[in-house]
Amino acid sequence: MARVKGGFVRARRRKRILKLAKGYFGSKHRLFKTAKEQVMKSLLYAYRDRRQHKRDIRKLWIVRINAAARQNGLSYSKFMYGLKLAGVEVNRKMLADLAVNDINSFNTFASLAKQKVNA
Repeated sequence: MARVKGGFVRARRRKRILKLAKGYFGSKHRLFKTAKEQVMKSLLYAYRDRRQHKRDIRKLWIVRINAAARQNGLSYSKFMYGLKLAGVEVNRKMLADLAVNDINSFNTFASLAKQKVNA
């Protein structure tokens, strides 16, 4: 049986991995084996953190809403509960944006929520 060295296919595969490893420190961008290990790990981190990012952003919205709600004498949970009782369907992203950029509108929501919670 004839010996097969791989040639073009092998070179292309290695080149693709080393191209992905561009910018890594030390042997992680020079040597194929370590580059492959790091690229696989990096792709795993990227996959994981695309999901983690969504959680982090939601946490940030909640922190902003909580801070603004407490300025109006409500906790985050009572504020959200009051909005639910009032039938206000504004998502957390928009509420957080109002809390940062348009505090007067947020205060209107807060007073509405406070009325519903106390009633």
